[in-house]
Amino acid sequence: MQYFVVMIDYGRRGREAVVDPEITRREVISRIASGEYRNVSFVHEIAGSSVEDVIEAILTEAALPRIPPEDIDLQALRLDHARDLRKHERT
Repeated sequence: MQYFVVMIDYGRRGREAVVDPEITRREVISRIASGEYRNVSFVHEIAGSSVEDVIEAILTEAALPRIPPEDIDLQALRLDHARDLRKHERT
């Protein structure tokens, strides 16, 4: 038997493991590419009694870049948000 475990990280709200023996590799890739699965921490492929972390291969096939958290500019995000809020202020 072969199946996939997809761990989704919701930040402060916690994590969720999606385990469905019916889902195929192609379906996992499709769900990641469509955005149904976001913030995926890992994808484990379980076949028989072996477990393999296949997140890199799955993300490569889904054509989504994996951006390490330290490369995200939080200050720029905060400034962008403040600018967006000013757009909606009444003058």
